[in-house]
Amino acid sequence: MKAIHPDNRFMAFTSNCTDMPTLFVDTHAPLDILTDAANYRIRAVTQVLENLSMRGSIECESFILSDFALLCAIPLRDGCDVLDVVGRRMRARPSTGA
Repeated sequence: MKAIHPDNRFMAFTSNCTDMPTLFVDTHAPLDILTDAANYRIRAVTQVLENLSMRGSIECESFILSDFALLCAIPLRDGCDVLDVVGRRMRARPSTGA
């Protein structure tokens, strides 16, 4: 992920499919909103994968598995991008040492 310059409010998601990004994260959004957004994406994929793991054998063509993996990877990557923003914002806070 690219570094966030303090003047750049919006950072492109790494999951954008072209060199001209259209999806962004607001790096100035409140931390609880950012955390909720990341949580939503990660939990959605987790739920799908947990449901699949409870099934018996699943047989399908390799191209279907490849498409499914991409379908899961995009929201996971978006969630990780948002968590990276949260982490950077939290590390940039002044410490309140005891």
